Amino acid sequence: MSDLEEVSRHIHDKISSVRRMLDLSVIAPQLPPSQVKKLFQEVRAVESLLQELETCVARQGDQLKSLKEYERSFQHDFEALQHLKDNVPKHMPKRGNEPAPSQDMPAETQPIQRGNARNKSHVKQMEFVTMLEFDNIPQYMKGRVIYEQLNAAVRSINDAVSGKYKILRQPAKSLNNNTRKLSQRFKEEETKDTKGQFFVVETDIREFTQMKIDKRFQGIMSMLRHCQRLRESRGGNLTRYVLL
Repeated sequence: MSDLEEVSRHIHDKISSVRRMLDLSVIAPQLPPSQVKKLFQEVRAVESLLQELETCVARQGDQLKSLKEYERSFQHDFEALQHLKDNVPKHMPKRGNEPAPSQDMPAETQPIQRGNARNKSHVKQMEFVTMLEFDNIPQYMKGRVIYEQLNAAVRSINDAVSGKYKILRQPAKSLNNNTRKLSQRFKEEETKDTKGQFFVVETDIREFTQMKIDKRFQGIMSMLRHCQRLRESRGGNLTRYVLL
């Protein structure tokens, strides 16, 4: 913009000079040849400056057009980010938010890491699958299962785990006939491979959730194994889904 202003100011000065010379020609019709020559030079200078001004205006117009395109692009990106911010799924994983174990914390209150033996105060929960992990699942494995459905299954499995270990941690005297039978079954289903780990079987999922145990369920279990959320431990005609 400063270049444009400078050219405009220079043109204004030249036009003022030409106007003065024309005013003199009215007073003295016969201008000396030197003055006539100077007048033509000034007119040519004004013409040249006008061309330069036109070039500057065109250049400024191009820059303004580019800035408007950037503005539209930034506005589009801002609106997209705002939409993402306003529509974050409630089940989005929150990795890295757990505090690191502290020496000042009692052992039974420290967070459980993957693969660690369970303690007396913590019920392990399966982490939700991230969108990046979901995108990396082979299509033949996903079938028609969408991202939200996979994490809905994760939520159901966590409900089953919570329901199971809540009963296991209750004092025997507080159990009724139904929960006592469940507790006994839970203990009978444990093996050396699952000792100290959190796991459920299909009967637990039926007991504590509305999730259907069908072919689609088996596909979801395969996807969760692929995402390293669980592993299978077989034995005694049972498939145990062990949380990682």
